[in-house]
Amino acid sequence: MNQDVLIKINERLNWLSSLKSIDKGESITKAIKNSGFSRRDFMKWAGAMTAFMALPASFAPAVARAAELADRLPVIWLHMAECTGCSESLLRSDTPTIDSLIFDYISLEYHETLMAAAGWQAEHNLESAIEKYKGQYVLMVEGGIPTGDTEHYLTIGAHGTTGKQSAVKASQNAAAIFAIGTCSSFGGIQAARPNPSNAVSLSKVTDKKVINVPGCPPSEKNIVGNVLHFLLFGTLPALDVFNRPKWAYGLRIHDLCERRGHFDAGEFVQNFGDEGAKNGYCLYKVGCKGPYTFNNCSRERFNSHTSWPVQAGHGCIGCSEPDFWDNMGPFEEPMGDRLYNTVLGLGADNVSDKIGIGILALTGIGIAAHALIAATRKDSEV
Repeated sequence: MNQDVLIKINERLNWLSSLKSIDKGESITKAIKNSGFSRRDFMKWAGAMTAFMALPASFAPAVARAAELADRLPVIWLHMAECTGCSESLLRSDTPTIDSLIFDYISLEYHETLMAAAGWQAEHNLESAIEKYKGQYVLMVEGGIPTGDTEHYLTIGAHGTTGKQSAVKASQNAAAIFAIGTCSSFGGIQAARPNPSNAVSLSKVTDKKVINVPGCPPSEKNIVGNVLHFLLFGTLPALDVFNRPKWAYGLRIHDLCERRGHFDAGEFVQNFGDEGAKNGYCLYKVGCKGPYTFNNCSRERFNSHTSWPVQAGHGCIGCSEPDFWDNMGPFEEPMGDRLYNTVLGLGADNVSDKIGIGILALTGIGIAAHALIAATRKDSEV
């Protein structure tokens, strides 16, 4: 079966290879080499990305080839109501990574943060790209989108086009659409109560299929991985109930957390700065939302795999979940009974408290409580 898939992938890559590079500068291969990465480094990266996307190891050469052909892919990136943190996740590295180089050398036809054009010229560039690459371009949208009577709260460009108008127009003829970050995926902080701008997710303003890549911000690998998947397959990845790629959002933060052993042992930080915090104990009692949050931060981390919030000593705030600003707070307190009422008559806080005083039988119940969330999620996907 894998062989059949590889044959189809190679047919697609051969087709991409027959296309001319949209960017007439140096090739991605040369750019990677000139940045100090050897071919061995590149293939190691390709192997890691293959595993990261939950593909068989035999797909690594195809992933490498897809990365080398990324400059055949026209990309339009729109900014809505947001902080540009998702773009910064890719761009703000102290030294270039292969991920950021791939992003640099895709044919980025429109990106307000990076392009030199402004005003009328910028508008013209966007309209020209939509027309020239009709049905071929990948659309990436960052930020929530004001709607209704307050749609005009976000206007862009010399003509005062609203964000909604721009997103709807760009979505119509895109080959694939990605909502980058929690704001575009679910509305984000703009949509938090009382939501004065009536901000919504990208999927609420278009009838096209949208792949959500949430996170505040998502890691650079989650962004680049989706580009690579589309290069390889030309289709959408397997998605969960919230239209998130399962290869990136299939497990909870809790599942692969380096502090998970302390949770199972009933060893919790009671207050920030206490002895448990110094010993790296579980952060559940000081508000960690890892048991309720689906993302790969505990495996991927940030800043070139250097660290992530839980490793740095603060609990996960659930930023890749819908409406996390309203549902996951206060961020320094446990969820308690607010997500689900009871498991075998015991609230979530009660479970962790009793584990903490040594009732080992409840360890299984604590884990079952979190497994119940995953099972419920899977049932809703069927």
